[in-house]
Amino acid sequence: MTPSPASDARDATRATAVAFVSSGFAFASWASRIPAVRARLHLSPSSLGLVLFVVAIGAIVALVVIGAVIARVGSHRTSTAMAAALAAGLLWVAFGYAEGVVVLSPGLFLLGFGAGGWDVAMNVQAAAVEQELDRPVMSRFHAGYSFGTVCGALVGAAMTALAVSVTVHLALVAVGVTAAAAVVGRGFLDDRGAARRSGPPVRLSAAWRERRTLLVGVFVLGFAFAEGTANDWISVAAIDGYGTSAALGIVTYGLFLAAMTTGRWFGPALLIRYGRVTLVRGIAAAGTMGVLVFVFSPWLPLAVAGALLWGFGTSLGFPVGMSAAADEPQHAAARVSVVSSIGYCAFLGGPPLIGVLGDSLTVLRALTAVAVLLGISALVANQTAAPPSFDPAPAGRGAAGRPLPEP
Repeated sequence: MTPSPASDARDATRATAVAFVSSGFAFASWASRIPAVRARLHLSPSSLGLVLFVVAIGAIVALVVIGAVIARVGSHRTSTAMAAALAAGLLWVAFGYAEGVVVLSPGLFLLGFGAGGWDVAMNVQAAAVEQELDRPVMSRFHAGYSFGTVCGALVGAAMTALAVSVTVHLALVAVGVTAAAAVVGRGFLDDRGAARRSGPPVRLSAAWRERRTLLVGVFVLGFAFAEGTANDWISVAAIDGYGTSAALGIVTYGLFLAAMTTGRWFGPALLIRYGRVTLVRGIAAAGTMGVLVFVFSPWLPLAVAGALLWGFGTSLGFPVGMSAAADEPQHAAARVSVVSSIGYCAFLGGPPLIGVLGDSLTVLRALTAVAVLLGISALVANQTAAPPSFDPAPAGRGAAGRPLPEP
């Protein structure tokens, strides 16, 4: 019996959600052990920034080529392959980090390559599911990613408190990610046919010349910087800036992720009510306030409250940017690749920037750079509105990736 389209969409929704959760769990597992890696290798803030820079380079390399790969073999196959690359990077880090930066770096490059490629492939698959369901559900998938990061951070905190080695922890995560990717990959939609039926796709080189696509990329850049900086530095900043323990620093990171997850879970209802532009400008303001409270608070409990507001304010920027890039499905692979590439520049430049600033200002004070980037995102947020060429949904409904008209 041939599965119905509705059944295919439900299977793909579940599979895509599990992929997002798995990716988030894997990356947060690595992020939760950054303080341990720093301590083992005796790294200064600037040196740690350069080590984290290797992860970003791997991601950027993946983003340069991944759009063409997805267009050729589909996001379903690409997602499974990139998950395997991420798992391989985790294994390398698990067994090589204690040998020094030279041995660690190739594993970090592979980790970044897998994470970056998986991110684009998952978002293209999520856009295909969103179009199939005809509902703005992208932020729910990103809520799954954030839920995975919360779980990864909490498990990382527990592993740290129990003195479980980085090797054992990350090796177990790598095995779990590989198994999950192999199972859920069978439920993905084959999005190649849908894209061809929608018309000829824009070439990747042409997408790099589209004004709206580039500005959506700048919009994502600010939010990616806010999110990525928290992933890399929030636990270190809490430990160094407020004199807390490593476990409590990781818990602060986990609370940031919990707030982000909450914002993403309730995102669809908020998008339908307020529209993309109004909503993301509002949360950018909230995120900016949260960052400033976290940085300048005289007490750790108030700083933790700032981290919560920072997480909520960062929650919807990346998924809204992905939906905006994928508004027209035949162009989704190229445009999502371009927007992701620009966004990942935050991961490329963020770690060394915070590290260098941290050497002179302290890591905690260096995080004020996040507020500046969120302000730029708010200025270009109008570009996330659906383009006129994107057909509206039936009366009373929002098209996939397109909220109801801006109020």
